[in-house]
Amino acid sequence: MADGLQWLVDLEGQTSSVVFARGISAAELAVRMGGDPDAATEPITDAQVWDLRMEVYRPGASGDGVVRVGESAGWAFAVEYGDSTGSDRLVDISRNGVEVIQYYPMADHPPATVDYARDGAYLCGFGLAEEDDRWGQQPDLLLPELVAARILQPDGSKDASAPYEPYTITYKRTLSVIETRFGLSLPRTCLAEGRLPAYAVRGTPDMRTRREPDYYEIRAWATANGMTYTDNGTCVPPEIRKAFQRASYSQDL
Repeated sequence: MADGLQWLVDLEGQTSSVVFARGISAAELAVRMGGDPDAATEPITDAQVWDLRMEVYRPGASGDGVVRVGESAGWAFAVEYGDSTGSDRLVDISRNGVEVIQYYPMADHPPATVDYARDGAYLCGFGLAEEDDRWGQQPDLLLPELVAARILQPDGSKDASAPYEPYTITYKRTLSVIETRFGLSLPRTCLAEGRLPAYAVRGTPDMRTRREPDYYEIRAWATANGMTYTDNGTCVPPEIRKAFQRASYSQDL
């Protein structure tokens, strides 16, 4: 499988939670999470989300939540930021035959969690490295796969014969089960230079995107060097930025 999910573990504190949905488009996923269908931003990067004016925590009220959405391997996905809505709306997102999975990252303890809903019902969930404590209407739904991976024993308890390993390795073993069972894959570019449309899903964040600080400098450089410069007025195209960085590096040598 392309990028899969296991690489998310290595991002540790930088990782955003992700909601996957099969059976609806990325735009519909944003709407089911609380977004306005007519209020998407132009495609922006992970870094640009944090330039939006989000107040993540408000005493006594909801904070601001934003998602960037896309599609990969037959699933729509939403990368969540701030006080987003995935955990609260999982069952509603899954209505009318839709499958929904949320990966909620955490460090060693409490653990990261995986939750699965389908057709308006919450079916199963568990913490990574704590797969023996499962919940939902069908808590043993993934038990055969977890047993085959030597994560659990057939009775659902931990496999005592499994070797001791750091939690990151344990997390990857379980995420390997999830990505194989459901055919999930999230491109690495989504949490780096990749650009995706963003929606406000909770609170009142200021969704006006800000122009990148070196936008005019790089545009002038590209024009002077005869490059075709097509952009959205706020963000430097990735290929132009890479060319600019290569040229700047050569000048510094």
